[in-house]
Amino acid sequence: MKQDFLKYQAQTSPYPLAMEVSHASGSYIYDTAGKKHLDFVAGVSACTLGHCHPRVVNAIKEQAEKYLHVMVYGEYAQGPAIELCKLLAEHLPAPLEKTYLTNSGTEAIEGALKLARRYTGRSGIIAAKSAYHGNTMGSLSLMTYEERQKPFRPLIPDISWIEFNREEDLEKIDENTAGVILESIQGGAGFIQPQNDYLKKVKAKCEKVGALLILDEIQPGFGRTGKLFGFQNYNTVPDILVMGKGMGGGLPIGAFTSSSEIMDTLSANPKMGHITTFGGNPVIAAAALATLQELVTGDLLAQTLQKEQLFRELLVHPLISEVRGRGLMLAPILTSEEIANELVLRAQDKGLILFWLLFEGKAIRITPPLTISMSEIKEGCGIIIDILNDLLQDK
Repeated sequence: MKQDFLKYQAQTSPYPLAMEVSHASGSYIYDTAGKKHLDFVAGVSACTLGHCHPRVVNAIKEQAEKYLHVMVYGEYAQGPAIELCKLLAEHLPAPLEKTYLTNSGTEAIEGALKLARRYTGRSGIIAAKSAYHGNTMGSLSLMTYEERQKPFRPLIPDISWIEFNREEDLEKIDENTAGVILESIQGGAGFIQPQNDYLKKVKAKCEKVGALLILDEIQPGFGRTGKLFGFQNYNTVPDILVMGKGMGGGLPIGAFTSSSEIMDTLSANPKMGHITTFGGNPVIAAAALATLQELVTGDLLAQTLQKEQLFRELLVHPLISEVRGRGLMLAPILTSEEIANELVLRAQDKGLILFWLLFEGKAIRITPPLTISMSEIKEGCGIIIDILNDLLQDK
């Protein structure tokens, strides 16, 4: 299986972890040798309710027996997509009321950028340094990592950057700016939260000059921070909200939401201003609807903050300099990149799945399913501390 994986499937790195997966359930992934692995990553924040949650699986089965793809997005009224968008609107602050469903988070970013330009009639886009919004051409253009951008230039024009949490940079937002796009919590940079009402100040400047604030909730969204969306922790409502990852309960989906006034501009002049064949796929929308229903009717959001506190109590060690993030979007910062790398690799050998962050080499990702139990948290953190003790002795 591993040989065929490396031979026939295109890779994203020279040395993938290449676990041979047999099945997954709850907080565990099982390999083909029968070994179980406690999952502290959840498919990089995608498996909100763990692996094969019964509510999600049943929704998929029920919808698959009714109909699969029937028409390109936006032409036919299909129950799962309508119910999903309606439930989102019921749990989002005004004026966020109309949602465009896509196939992934990065596609939703592309749509949000187009929407900002279409609505304002401007071209300027301002992003944050060290941001990550995806890898399609528009999303790639928002980065400040030249080694990732250089092989694919030319990228889209009229992009400029500000430093996240640096208020002086807000002067760069002016009458030429169509939109300012920020992660509500910077992910790849190391799970950095906004400080001193930063998002509120960005929104105020956008309103002053007529620009739109786009908030990327692809990672923090769907309960990961203890609120349904991360921006709700910071008392700031974006003009355009982008989501993905955990939205689908393990299936591929993304979306962007705005007011009817703003969103309707994509339907005319030109019509079909943004098009997708499989966006809003009924089976995937059914899974996303089940995920959202579980989040808004249960107590997982409240549990998330309790579980964060347990992680913080347990992850205390001389090789951990701090733990960044919020809720179950946590990034322990190790004392060196070598320690972080060794921790991820040794953890897999010991049956614990950890992962790296894109741009902060000293960080490890802890983004488990929101359904993880307290005992599972204790089990995984015990493995981490044991590994760090071994690494400390090796120094």
